[in-house]
Amino acid sequence: MTDQPPSLPDGCLLGRIWRPDAKGPSVVTLRGDRLIDITSAAAPLVRDICEMDDPAAYVRSAEGEDLGEAAAILSADPEDPATPHLLAPCDLQAIKACGVTFASSMVERVIEEQAAGDPARAEDIRARVGTAIGKSLRDIRAGSEEAAQVKSALIAEGLWSQYLEVGIGPDAEVFTKAPVLSSVGSGARVGLHPISKWNNPEPEVVLTVASSGRIVGATLGNDVNLRDVEGRSALLLGKAKDNNASCAIGPMIRLFDEGFSLDDVRTAELTLTVHGPEGYVLNGTSRMSEISRDPADLVAQTLGRHHQYPDGIMLFLGTLFAPTDDRDVPGEGFTHKIGDVVTISAPGLGALRNRVDLATDCPEWTFGLRALMGNLAARGLL
Repeated sequence: MTDQPPSLPDGCLLGRIWRPDAKGPSVVTLRGDRLIDITSAAAPLVRDICEMDDPAAYVRSAEGEDLGEAAAILSADPEDPATPHLLAPCDLQAIKACGVTFASSMVERVIEEQAAGDPARAEDIRARVGTAIGKSLRDIRAGSEEAAQVKSALIAEGLWSQYLEVGIGPDAEVFTKAPVLSSVGSGARVGLHPISKWNNPEPEVVLTVASSGRIVGATLGNDVNLRDVEGRSALLLGKAKDNNASCAIGPMIRLFDEGFSLDDVRTAELTLTVHGPEGYVLNGTSRMSEISRDPADLVAQTLGRHHQYPDGIMLFLGTLFAPTDDRDVPGEGFTHKIGDVVTISAPGLGALRNRVDLATDCPEWTFGLRALMGNLAARGLL
């Protein structure tokens, strides 16, 4: 589906592939250049491994079946059910996402709202915001005195927005990005709702969190966003975020161990590249060091005594990236075109690569929880 297979990092990796012979998914890890199926009755799901005391130790020692060279499976067409191919690396985890976690990107959310989803109005509003607050958002921490001063400056300019509260106030915005099992993996198409005319990719780190709240690993995600839909009303967030194939996660989860930890996530730098069918190229970055809320705090605000997730969560941490460069029409900034190839990469996490299409043209999501449970039971794994 994409021009290149996804790249995998070094480290202890956990993922999922589709196995045609089993007519369902299997849990895999990478050993050398080989993919190993470690699915077992003791741990038939990624969720089960993530609930263990030491997921990385289990994955390293688990017996399994050698499926062959990883490159062949990683480059396979994810829309061909007759061919083994990569899936999103999560299964029963709830897919949650944090919004407006970078104060700099918060400004773009304010602009979306003030422009009422009209990209032609955004440039003028962007200039007003820049005049009001300058560079005061760099390194700001949500809930701090400095954050309160920025909020006051924006309100004084008539630019009040609910995004100010979640962007620099004490409470994070956390929403459900996608239903369980609906995420697509690297190599698959990602979908835009056909009503949208102003949209963009959102490159993010995605934490893998056990039901206890313990963070056990991380991977990459594309929180595909419809800027015009959300800009018309924040109450349309569900329509802007949750559509067929609108959530990409992968390529695999890198489990925390002695060589990779949450501190590596805190300093990660994500690179995004969009290659358009007309030859257009967009490059961007998202530096986790500039996040306004610590990842551990975002987990604590999502999962705890106030809200339990028995199968754990995959938590998108938000993005610094908000494209403003014009693609076609001066003053209207960036929007996707059908056929764009989006690559999100970071040292230590590999690369997630997907091609953009309409959600109505992407393969329908049909393999849900009932299908998964039935498949595992038929294979003697439940």
